[in-house]
Amino acid sequence: MSATNALSNARFTAWDLPNEIQQAIDSKGWEFATPIQAEAIPLARSGRDVVGQARTGSGKTVAFGIPIIENCNPTGVVQALVMCPTRELATQVGEEISWLQGNKGLKILTVYGGTDVDKQAAKLDAGCDIIVGTPGRVIDMTKRGHINLENITNFALDEADRMLDMGFFPDILWCLERMVNREQTLLFSATFPQEVLEAANEFISDAEHVMSDDLDVEVPEIEQYMVRIGRANKLWVLGRILVSLTKEDQVIIFSNTKRMVDLIVERLDRHRFTSTGLHGDMAQNKRERIISDFREGNTRIVVATDVAARGLDVEGVTLVINYDIPADSESYVHRIGRTGRMGRKGVAWSFVSGEDAPNMTKIISTWNMDVQEVPPPSLPEGVDRDPVRKQQDWGEVADVFGMVPIHLDISKSTKLAVHEFISSEARLPDIAIGQISEKSGATIVEIHREKAQHALDALKGKSFAGSEVRARLPE
Repeated sequence: MSATNALSNARFTAWDLPNEIQQAIDSKGWEFATPIQAEAIPLARSGRDVVGQARTGSGKTVAFGIPIIENCNPTGVVQALVMCPTRELATQVGEEISWLQGNKGLKILTVYGGTDVDKQAAKLDAGCDIIVGTPGRVIDMTKRGHINLENITNFALDEADRMLDMGFFPDILWCLERMVNREQTLLFSATFPQEVLEAANEFISDAEHVMSDDLDVEVPEIEQYMVRIGRANKLWVLGRILVSLTKEDQVIIFSNTKRMVDLIVERLDRHRFTSTGLHGDMAQNKRERIISDFREGNTRIVVATDVAARGLDVEGVTLVINYDIPADSESYVHRIGRTGRMGRKGVAWSFVSGEDAPNMTKIISTWNMDVQEVPPPSLPEGVDRDPVRKQQDWGEVADVFGMVPIHLDISKSTKLAVHEFISSEARLPDIAIGQISEKSGATIVEIHREKAQHALDALKGKSFAGSEVRARLPE
């Protein structure tokens, strides 16, 4: 997204905002609102319910934060609830609303799991004006009597699509049923699949919809590249990208599983790249410390799962790498939206193995994306050797049955003779040898991928019918 189209023509000063909020905005040096802010804020300030769609990093928190702050007073009685899918995002939203209120004096508490229940209950009992929390802990504190949902007049739901994906909608409806004095509902998300809109209609039926009909608009306008590479050599490509980083670069590497996050961190460390892993099995205080270090620039490379990365809204992220391709297209949009924020330049790389290809094709077609397929990047000037050595990836050259075609310079021989030659010289079991065929004066033998390298090494320099055999992979 270029700097010229990251902002609208609407000035914050044109809205006659309360002095506290205007001064907070001025302290950031902000003059013009983003498009989602320009459309949603006037509607929300007028009291309307709003369903807003805008890409990640476009200022949605300010869009619902300003009307909520305006409608709350520092009484110590909770008046507004903002619901988020993860602890990290709740922390981030709470911090943003805190600075946005300026000197108004509202007490804002974040309420989420993984923290001491008694300490959190004590803070709630001491009084607050706005709660930013995750569904599970909000419900728990409500049942314990530390939150009275009947007092809430303003409700905001952030990352609605992720809420549905994580199965939180029953919890949200449970809370909404108890907000009998709710006057305004604000629902925001980067993507709105049909199932999200249908679920939202259960509790927000007469809302103003501020959203684009063209899904292309919601995809971050950043440079997107994909490299077709087998799983065995994804680390090789990653090493080439990381060795080219500047001191100003910050990177998020996405993996689909907690186990793979740990493996990537371990392997990067082995190749002298310092990185930090982030996933749901880590203690909450450790996750918060990692995010804080990343936000402050003390950490340059974070390897994360999707859920753990929901709070990683860091303006300095210049590069996102999809080590694994996500199964759903919405996750891809959320991932690449971590870079190119607020008009800054951003780049996203995706490593696409044979098994990843169907998901990547689906993602590109769903969002009509312009993802350039490119070869692995070259080593930067002055670097003459790869930080990670490239391997022979048998998984990528094998067929669906795991068989690898190996070419032998053998002609005019029986299949049985070739089979016996390979079995004897390479000491392979019959089950590891597949079909044998002849093509263009050469013999092609299928060898199982687990034995392919062994077969190539064993046949090197061997003779068949008086002639040296050259074994090679197809070109």
